[in-house]
Amino acid sequence: MTLKRSRRGQVPPFIVMDVLRDANLREDAGEDVLHLEVGQPSTGAPSGVVAAAQAALAGDKLGYTEALGIDPLRVRIAQYYRETQDIDLSEDRVAVTTGSSGGFMLAFLSAFDAGDRVALADPGYPAYRNILAALGIEAVAVPTSLEERYQPTPAALDRIARETGDIDGLIVASPANPTGTMLLPDDMAALCAYCDDRGIRLISDEIYHGITYEAPGATALGYTPNAFVVNSFSKYYSMTGWRVGWMVLPEDLQRSVECLAQNIFISVPTLSQRAACVAFDCTEELDINVARYAANRELLLRELPRAGLDRLAPADGAFYIYADVGHLTNDSEAFCRQILAETGVALAPGTDFDPDRGHSTLRISFAGDTPTMAEAATRLQGWIKS
Repeated sequence: MTLKRSRRGQVPPFIVMDVLRDANLREDAGEDVLHLEVGQPSTGAPSGVVAAAQAALAGDKLGYTEALGIDPLRVRIAQYYRETQDIDLSEDRVAVTTGSSGGFMLAFLSAFDAGDRVALADPGYPAYRNILAALGIEAVAVPTSLEERYQPTPAALDRIARETGDIDGLIVASPANPTGTMLLPDDMAALCAYCDDRGIRLISDEIYHGITYEAPGATALGYTPNAFVVNSFSKYYSMTGWRVGWMVLPEDLQRSVECLAQNIFISVPTLSQRAACVAFDCTEELDINVARYAANRELLLRELPRAGLDRLAPADGAFYIYADVGHLTNDSEAFCRQILAETGVALAPGTDFDPDRGHSTLRISFAGDTPTMAEAATRLQGWIKS
């Protein structure tokens, strides 16, 4: 007898996690690994966050909270937008989420029905595409190029609409994973206006805000009240395993998101919420991390071309460099496996981020320490030149 299996679970793997598994196996065998594959800060949560968590453990029963989060955290998030963006935001529009991943799930479920079409840039974060597929929502790829800074444009969206039909939603990410590129304020404004004019629901992924090198990130919240703005404590705040993030909600979907959150998640872990309340006061410690990322970025942008990797995205923010390696391989997965086996440097193949063109690209994460980046560059230079 064959038991039924849902098609929802038959989504592609997140190949970066496969690379991490292979790297861990190498380490378990006693060989060294330089981890440039995973997009995770190498530092832990700031000391103030840890102290707040310890206090909560000692004095709070840590029961359920309201589905949209505890009031002190929602108020503090609204204050963050007043302080950093000069945007007067009501805490009623803030939802605390189980990381940004929980936010995307709630946004997609509240805004789209099965069969709707949501556009997103290729290359882009694979979980967008895979979550949409699991929900029966069509992910519409918008191929982008280095000339477009790997970001969608109104012209590209018009072309997609002409060729494949109208779209119901658009996901943008700035800074983006895997490319690190950003939408300039005028570009963000143009996309927000484009979506509002056509009744397209915009989801803006802003989880790498705070990790930028030339200019701060522009938030969609400054240009439209109709977008979902998704952020997280994982990246700039160095709290990946705490699984806490937030969304700013469109007013017309506040109750929908709340009802979905009540039924799917009940609430975000209380300990993480209590601790996150003080994360915004830890910027001095956190900006030291960003200074290290900046040094790593400068080092790699200088040294990678000496290894023959000179077709690089600008890396305006986040902690990634996206490299075109088509002159070296047309099988990035095998290429990364070979580099790991022969040098110990773990890299992410581009097929995760662009199923059609990623066979000739790879992503390099520089979230680690600077000596690791320097050693990785030296090993790649020797390996590729040999």
